[in-house]
Formats: sequence, structure tokens, C-alpha cells
Amino acid sequence: MDWRVEFTETAEKQLSKLDRKAQADIFRYFEKRIATGEDPRRLGDPLRKDLSGLWKYRTGDYRVVCDIQDEKVLVLVLRVGHRSKVYGGH
Repeated sequence: MDWRVEFTETAEKQLSKLDRKAQADIFRYFEKRIATGEDPRRLGDPLRKDLSGLWKYRTGDYRVVCDIQDEKVLVLVLRVGHRSKVYGGH
């Protein structure tokens, strides 16, 4: 069964502020590599500390923070942004 990828309202807003190429790269990454029948954890990295339990994906200079929900076969995109700012505290 393929994984579904959904964006929160916050993530959609953050994504809309990026240039068109970055947006296309991120959508393509999730469409071709994450929304498959394979485990989405194979490409991401787990986050630690305050963001423990969440996963990050790298697309160029941008990072995408997600919540992987196994019971729903869903990758919920929570944040999208430049690697220097996406984790908060900056």
C-alpha cells in the first residue's frame, strides 16, 4: 500500500513562500520517493530533543519536518523551510 502525503495548513503556507523551483523539487521528492509502498523512514532522519518522534527530509537547502503515522499510512508534513530556520529557535 502506498503512503499518503498530506501538508498541514502551516506547511502549505511555508511552501508557498518558496520559489517555484524549490516548490517543484519538494513536491517531486515526496511524489516519487515517499508516496510509495516502501517505508518512508528509509530516506529520512529522526529528529531529537524537542522534535523527538518527528522525521526530517532533505531536498537541496530545504528541510521538511514530518510526522509519520503508521496506523494511517500517512506522512504528515508539518514544516517546510530553509535548513537554517526550519527547526525553530533561530
